This record gives sequence, C-alpha cells and structure tokens, in this order.
Amino acid sequence: MEPAFLLAAFLGGFAALAIRLPPLVGFLAAGFVLNAIGYDKTPLLTLVSEVGVTLLLFTIGLKLDVRTLLRREVWGGTSLHMIGSSLLFCGLLVGLKGLGLSLLADSQWHTLLLLGFAFSFSSTVFVIKVLEKRSETQTAYGRLAIGVLIMQDIFAVLFITASTGKLPSPWALGLVLLIPLAPLLRQLLDRLGHGEMQILFGMLLALVLGYALFEALGVKGDLGALIIGLLLAPHPAAQTLSRSMFNIKELLLVGFFLSIGLTAMPNASHVQMALLLVALLPLKSLLYLLVFMRFPMRNRTAVLATLSLSNYSEFGLIVGAIAVSGGLLDENWLVVISLAVALSFGLSSMLNAVSEGIYRWLEPRLPERDPSQLYLSDRPIEVGDAEAVVLGMGRIGRSVYRRLQKQYGLRVLGIDSNPASVKMLVERGFNIVEGDALDSDFWDKLLMSPDVRMVVLSMPHHAGNLFALKQLRSRQFDGRITAVVEFPEEIEPIRELGASAVFHVYDKAGRALADSAAEESGIEPISSQLG
Repeated sequence: MEPAFLLAAFLGGFAALAIRLPPLVGFLAAGFVLNAIGYDKTPLLTLVSEVGVTLLLFTIGLKLDVRTLLRREVWGGTSLHMIGSSLLFCGLLVGLKGLGLSLLADSQWHTLLLLGFAFSFSSTVFVIKVLEKRSETQTAYGRLAIGVLIMQDIFAVLFITASTGKLPSPWALGLVLLIPLAPLLRQLLDRLGHGEMQILFGMLLALVLGYALFEALGVKGDLGALIIGLLLAPHPAAQTLSRSMFNIKELLLVGFFLSIGLTAMPNASHVQMALLLVALLPLKSLLYLLVFMRFPMRNRTAVLATLSLSNYSEFGLIVGAIAVSGGLLDENWLVVISLAVALSFGLSSMLNAVSEGIYRWLEPRLPERDPSQLYLSDRPIEVGDAEAVVLGMGRIGRSVYRRLQKQYGLRVLGIDSNPASVKMLVERGFNIVEGDALDSDFWDKLLMSPDVRMVVLSMPHHAGNLFALKQLRSRQFDGRITAVVEFPEEIEPIRELGASAVFHVYDKAGRALADSAAEESGIEPISSQLG
C-alpha cells in the first residue's frame, strides 16, 4: 500500500478522535483528500478492502445465532422496509426530476426505481463497527440491526445474481455438504489452541473455504464467508476466534473506507445531489421506526436500531456500478452515491454518539407498550430474593458468582446481555436473566429488591461499568458496589463514582499467583519475617 495512504489514514483517524467522532469518519475524509491531490485506488488497496469486508462478514457469522434471521421482526421488518424505502426514494427522485435537476433529466422510471433500491440498504460495515466499538452487538437493538443487515445482504446477493444474468453453477448445490462438514471443522478448531494457528485457520476458512469456493461456484464470496462463520458459531471457541481476528479485520477495513473516498472526485452538482440525498435520510429512518413499531418490542429497541441503520450503504456503489455497466445509469451517479454514503456515515456517527439522549427525548412522544405483550427479553426483570447481583457473566463474573454462592452462602442473580450465554448458563444451573446494563430502560424495568446487599460489576467494557455505577447511584442504592477493571487508568473514574472497591483483574491475578507460589514453596512474606 502507498505510504501516503497509511499517513493519510492515521492523520484522518487521529483528527476524528480529537473531535470525538469514530476514526472511520476520518478514514473516509482521508480518502477524499487523497483523491483531491491526485491519488487513485491501487490494486493492493482494492484487495485489502475486499479482504477486510470478507473477514468482517466471517466474524459476524461467528457471533450470530441463525435463529435471529427467522424472527418476524427481522425477515418481516427487512422486507417491509426495503419495499417501502425503494418506492419512497423512487417517488422522491421523480419529484426532484420534476424540479429540473440535471443528473435526473434523462432518467427513466426503472432507473429511478433502481436508485431507490440502492438507497434502501444500510451499511453492514459501518453499523457493525459502531456496535463493536460500543460493545453492543449482543444487545436487543444490536441483534435486531445485525439481523436486518444480514437479510439485506441476502437480498443483495439475489439482486447481483439476477442482474448479471448468470445462474450459479449446478455444482453450487454441493455446498449443502458444508453442513455435515461443520462438526469436523469445529473439532479441528478445538485442536489449534489460541495462537497463530487459530488465526491462520480462521483466515483459511473465510478466504478459501468461504470466499474462493463460493465465487468459483457462482455464488457471492462474501456470503460464503458469512455462512462458514455461521456453521462455526455454535462452537464455544468461535467467540475466541472472533476476538483473535478482531485487530486484523479492523486494520484491513481502513482500506475499505479509504477506497470509498478514492472512488471519484465530486464537483458542485455531485455535492448538491449528495446533500439532497442526506437531507432525505430522515425519511428512511422514519420508515425504519414505523416498521419496527409494528412488532412487540420496546420503544428503545426500535429507536436505537433505527438510529444505527440511519445511513446509506456501500452496496449502493455496487448497484450503481452494475447499472452503469448495463447502460441504465450515468457514471456520474457513482460519484454521487459514494459521496452520499460518506456523508451519511458522518451524520450517522454523530446521531449514534447521542442516541441515548435522542431516545430519551422521543420516549414521551411514542405510544406506550404493554409489558405483558412484549418479547420476553424486553419484559421487566425481577431480582426476586437475590442478595447479590453480578452484572456481566463472563469468566470473571461466573467465578464471582460461584464464590459468593458457595463460599458465602448468598443468593446470587447473574445478568448478561448475550442470550446464547444466558441459555448456556441456565442449563448449567445458574440463576441468570438476560439484560443489558448499558440500556437505560434496563434500569427502569429492573425491580431491585431491598434484600440485595451487593452488586458486582464485571462487564468487559469500562463504559458499561461506569454507566451502571451512575444508574445505581441515581437510584440511591445503598448496598456495596464492587467493580473489576482491565486497565489501571480505569480505576480512578470508577472510584470517583463511589464504588466500594475496585479490582484490577491482572494485578490481583498476579498477586494471587505469587502468593500461592511462595506459600507452596514455604516462603513467608517479608513483613512476617521482620516480625
């Protein structure tokens, strides 16, 4: 990759962080700056971009419960929105054509409908990055948004297949053999440990067994990577593999965002049209909200899923490229679409940064929901007779739960946002319910019992622990609050919010290990020797 690309990406990302925007907004801006000073996309940048997207879809598959796609609000909501949004944008473009916009002057109705279809999609890459950054992929609204995006990806594959006029190879039917092959792949994953071989195996599955095999059989390769991830998802090591590949995927996706800015250089008419499209984006968002409100979910789930999906998709560029190659669309639309996608990312970043505030403002204006009619995961949470509550039931949380229960005889309730983990722990005998401590409604629906004497915050993300502390203090919880942190700089903010005790997980583990080793060797502490 050109050294200038790396420098521009770093400076753009750093500038975005300085003004509290996600780095990806800076990467997009860097792409346009590089374009303005004369750089073009290189084959290497294109390759890096494509590999990044493929790995992203593979890691999505690793974390996805396929049953999510079978939920009515996912397949039904996606279908309703795509049809409605395509027709909405088609009608709006007809109106803009009537106003005499030059880019629309010679457009036929089928061209406008094609553009409407392109603008109905939301960006998989952008939304997943935002959710991962906030550790909210497993929240109720995060699962809904991801399910919608994957359904949109499936529609995208169907469109590409139909538009090229090429049917998949008859041999593509043999891909069903991947299902009985999946247990063998999971066994192999078990034997590779947690080092470089596990990461290499993940790359092999995503790029060869997924992308290359599916492409060779006439099926979209990105869909292949997603399916391979889905086949591995039930295995406990799938989450570890996803975490191992996280940094590689994030780095490669920088190339994707740079490439959007390098697609073409906009002129005044392109900018004008792109700004008009961004101005119309709230209508797409309103349609998402109206569709989601048809299903028995909380208002917060509907609003936050809507805000996360309030952007245009890189898939619009694919639709545009296919339309241009078929003579259905002027090539200037590629510039407009790429600019509209980039601007929508910037707007969506700002909206999602204040999504909780937007929801709080909207909530009194939305219709009330009967809790008894909601999905089980959205109903009020009853603490029951629990004396201790553990928020975050990962490895540390489970260890805390067992210690409090067995060593101190306390009645303990665990709370975790990952439904798969909750189901697994319920089967193992844990008293646990599903709940997201970053969800402000969670605290409103949590029925805290006066019997609760302590709360342990063992969530993996620092922001979650801080938010939980603020919520507990605002509700005058007078019990003991203990928090676990991963990095030393996280200790002081937790203490300032009034935690009774804060434990640095690696520091405490190191002390315990040293004490145990010394004790086994018969070595007494220096203080004891001095005494």
